[in-house]
Amino acid sequence: MIIKILGTGCAKCKKLEENARKAIEELSSDAVVEKVTDLNKIINYGVMMTPALVIDEEVVSVGKVLNPNDIIKLIS
Repeated sequence: MIIKILGTGCAKCKKLEENARKAIEELSSDAVVEKVTDLNKIINYGVMMTPALVIDEEVVSVGKVLNPNDIIKLIS
């Protein structure tokens, strides 16, 4: 599983990445977290507001900082 955090590096983007890593740790998952900061790549996902969460190339959240429990629900 590949989880991508789309964002330019703002505080909310960093918090979403932190929460995604916590969720993976809680699940003992071998998922990989990638940070996408390139604006053109973010736009290619159809995302106009960050942070955004992408799981296996599917955009599942835009403009929100999900907590670890919310991310666990999306991963499961």
